[in-house]
Amino acid sequence: MHNENTHHKSATPHHPHATPHHATPVQPAKSHDPADAKGHAAKPPPLPAGSVFTLLIEALQRAVAEEGYTIPTPIQEAAMPHVLAGRDLFGVAQTGTGKTAAFTLPLLQHLSKHTNRPTRSRPRALILAPTRELAAQIGDSIRTYGRYVNVAHTVIFGGVGQSPQVAAVSRGVDIVIATPGRLLDLMRQGHIHFEQLEVLVLDEADRMLDMGFIRDIRAILAALPKKRHSLFFSATMAPEVVELARAMVHDPVHITIKPESPTVEKIAQKVMFVDKANKDALLAAALKDPAINRVIVFVQMKHAADKVTHRLAMAGITAVAIHGNKSQGARTQALAGFKSGKIRALVATDIAARGLDVDDITHIINYDLPHEPETYVHRIGRTARAGASGDALSFCCAEERDFLRDIERLIRKAIPVDTAHDFHSDTARHAVGAAARPPPRHHQKSGPRGGHQGGQRGGGGRRPQGGGRGRR
Repeated sequence: MHNENTHHKSATPHHPHATPHHATPVQPAKSHDPADAKGHAAKPPPLPAGSVFTLLIEALQRAVAEEGYTIPTPIQEAAMPHVLAGRDLFGVAQTGTGKTAAFTLPLLQHLSKHTNRPTRSRPRALILAPTRELAAQIGDSIRTYGRYVNVAHTVIFGGVGQSPQVAAVSRGVDIVIATPGRLLDLMRQGHIHFEQLEVLVLDEADRMLDMGFIRDIRAILAALPKKRHSLFFSATMAPEVVELARAMVHDPVHITIKPESPTVEKIAQKVMFVDKANKDALLAAALKDPAINRVIVFVQMKHAADKVTHRLAMAGITAVAIHGNKSQGARTQALAGFKSGKIRALVATDIAARGLDVDDITHIINYDLPHEPETYVHRIGRTARAGASGDALSFCCAEERDFLRDIERLIRKAIPVDTAHDFHSDTARHAVGAAARPPPRHHQKSGPRGGHQGGQRGGGGRRPQGGGRGRR
């Protein structure tokens, strides 16, 4: 079984689009038995003896088997026995290692075996996620695996009206999956309380900190019971991540799955040196290749995503942008079009794309190189899923040359250079010193559009896509 974003033997559900919110608590589905032509319930194949999935109750084993998942990933094999035993956990695993199933399956088992029914506005479990899309996808996983158990859940995030979310919580749910900003808003309004909380999961903690949620997270932690079961997941072990983990987990089991070095060997990488002004033309030329039939184009800034999408549309290429300024409805519609194949190119910022569950991505194009080399690995890891091959193209202009050098140091290899295109730039290839870095940023006067690149919450190059709490 592979990761939560794959489609082959992966303990993660696949839905045509992320659900905007689960306003109504999910009840167990009694009529999901697949039936043969004669109307008899078809039994899924048995799980292999010794599989960690055999530690699960029959209802969960049944749901896992019906999804076709038989082989656990390393994080699931290592983490699930400890989580099922009630141990706190500090897991270091990249996006795409199957960690969603590693905590959702044991959580569902705990809540279904200990049948304390939730009371109004007082959930038994809380899962914190950095983005709306990831929160919705975790909710989808719980719905899929929990179809045969009596565990209700709802998803809470900003960008949509809060009334349906408040109504769902008020009716009583076992699990709340939430982004920090909207959850803290509802807590402060008195709509949700945690006196009965039993389990806390913090997913993608490093991205939470990168998005500026540390104060929100600390405020949420301060309102939770000290006695609880806590699970902490991060892709990296930066000092601030470790500090947060120490404040959250008690005597945890430490599990590390290849931190900082996800598998990239099966990804065909190449770099194209180009002058900055020619990137749009190079992108349009690259997309003339029919083999690039489902591609994510990564840009650094929200306004760049809109610009690139417009230029692609002018070139006759179906594309859609996704970033923090898009409404939840627009983001959901964009993802649905991309997943269905109606949209060929998804132009995205890193934060908006974090945790997206999209199958069969053939190519990743780095229109802008990331400022942090680890982000490059996260980006290209979205292709070559489930043992398949994939391709990653990176455009590098002169002022990004040092970013490329940082990436090559991290992955310990030189990325092959493609010079066989009409826009090759030797100036970019050989840039050094000040010419190989972005120019210093100067103070800009606030205009009618409000300085969206340099606000207090998004300042510098670290969180250009962030936005405030209400946007997540």
